[in-house]
Formats: sequence, structure tokens, C-alpha cells
Amino acid sequence: MEKVAILGTGSWATALALVLTDNHYDVMLYGIDEAQVNDINHNHRNSQFFKDIELNLGIKATLSLEDTLQDASYILLTIPTSQIRSTLEKVKPLLTTKVTIINAAKGFDLTTRKRISETIREVLSVEQRYEVVSLLGPSHAEEVIKRMLTTVCAVSLDLEVAHRVQKLFSNEYFRVYRQDDEIGAEYGVALKNVIAIAAGAIYGLGYGDNTRAALVTRGLTEMVRYGLKKGGKFETYLGLTGIGDLVVTCSSIHSRNFQAGYQIGKENSSIRFMQENKMTVEGIRTCQVIYEEIQDDPSIEMPITEAIYQVLYRLEKPNQVIKQLMSRDLKKEGHII
Repeated sequence: MEKVAILGTGSWATALALVLTDNHYDVMLYGIDEAQVNDINHNHRNSQFFKDIELNLGIKATLSLEDTLQDASYILLTIPTSQIRSTLEKVKPLLTTKVTIINAAKGFDLTTRKRISETIREVLSVEQRYEVVSLLGPSHAEEVIKRMLTTVCAVSLDLEVAHRVQKLFSNEYFRVYRQDDEIGAEYGVALKNVIAIAAGAIYGLGYGDNTRAALVTRGLTEMVRYGLKKGGKFETYLGLTGIGDLVVTCSSIHSRNFQAGYQIGKENSSIRFMQENKMTVEGIRTCQVIYEEIQDDPSIEMPITEAIYQVLYRLEKPNQVIKQLMSRDLKKEGHII
């Protein structure tokens, strides 16, 4: 039985561990919170995230990175993007056999602005790993843990490796497609988090379905515009790692990015949230990365992203930012680049 080492003990790590144990693979989760690790091992629960869910007895956790990696054929990354580089630096000297790295995080390496697949390649040599695979798409852990029907993509430059990961995760409730547009997919699933913060904010401000439909539509335009500029493919944004992930993240209470936006919109201010938040909200970091990128290339027009940056980092009031968006110059729809 092949072993999958899962780095992380959060909600997504736990949900994917369920999928893998349902598929009869050996899994070990690596965590840094002793109470959480003990909860998984002794109570067969991850109470911080899923209070009423009893976990498969095959799901085990440890505080030892060495034990997690021992005899593993796959390493699944489910940790915040801000921790991926430093964690992989610890993994690097412990690898004794060639492994497949599967990234399930959505965002960027904040120190370099690079995509996570690029960071993995920088840290781990080709002698230590097969081609990187990213497991991305419209998926909330809160539904996967209940075995609700879900579809995602295994994205890799090597479709043969993607096919192995596709078979690893696929079952009657978790369906995996494969694709090779790594650039388009990674930018798509990262950027939709920024749009989801905006979606939450307009909901918190009291706007309705018309407003959300407009935001999602124009947000998709920004995702396509940016993705094509970076080398992604247009059709990627019509699939699971584009419109699929955008819709679910902009309309679900399970989305941390939507929740963050909702709190900000309800108070019409980001001050309290930015000071007190302890959740991992990838859209906040992604917004900073994208905003800095478009300052270097002003030909990329991304008004929603810029507006969310103003709210998060310059503490402008969301209702005023929306008025500014609505008063922009009138133009013909269909403009992408």
C-alpha cells in the first residue's frame, strides 16, 4: 500500500486524508499543534474544524516530519503558502527516494511573487522529485469531509504524473480531471480569492444578487486578463480552475476569503479585521502580490483587485471604493486585453 505524507493538519489536509483512506492508501499527517495531533490520534476527530465528524481510523498524525516522510511515495502540501518554502527546506535533506509533490495550496510565494509550483522546483531538485502536480478546483473541505460530490483538477506539465495523481484521489464522490495549463490554473485559483473578498464585502454592505453577478462576471474578466498576460490559456478560465472555483468561492459561507470580506463589509472598514484576524486568508496576500505586479505593468487593467488593495492596505472604506468603481469611464463589454 503506497503512503501519502500530508504536510498540514488543517481542514483541507483532513478532508483529503479522508479521500485517500477511502481509496485504501496509507496516510500520515504532519502537524505542529500537539493538541490537534492528539485529537486526531486519540479521539479520531479534528475538532477545531469538524466538531461532529468522526475520522477514519486510518488517519494518523505526528509532530515528527521524519516519521511523516518515511516510506512516502507522495507528499501532499496543504499548508499556508507563506510556509511552503521554509517547510520544503526542512523536507529537502530528509528525502531518500524520489517522490511526487502534490500542491493543494492556492496563492503565491510572497517573498518572490512566484507560483507555488515554481517554488517547489526551486527548493527540490529533479533528482528528488517527479514533475510537480497541483490539486486545484472548486472544493470546500467542509463538504468533502461529508463525501459530497466534488470535482477538481490535477494540473501538471507532465500529464503522465497528473494521471497518477488523478487515480490516487478519484472515487465515487471525488472526481479528478487532469490538465497541463499550470500557469493559467495557478493564477486562476489564486486570483479568485481576491474576488471572493470583494464578494463578501458587497454582501456585508447589504448589496444583493445583481451586484454579486456583476462582480463575479467582471472578476472573471480580470482573472482572464491577467492569466493570458502571464501565459495562461483562455479555455482554462472556462473550467474548474477558472469560473468553477470563482463561483464557489464567491458564494459560499465556507470560504474564508468570503468570510473575511463579509466582516470587512459589515463594518465598512478593514481596520479591525486586519488587526485581529488569525485565519489563513490567502486572498489578502494574493492581492498584495498581484497589486505589486500590475504596478510594474500598468497595461494590465484590474480595477477590482486594485479596489480591494485600497480597502485592505490603505484602509479605505468599502462603500466609497464601490462608488469609485461605478463611476469609472463607460466602455464596451468584451474588452479582455
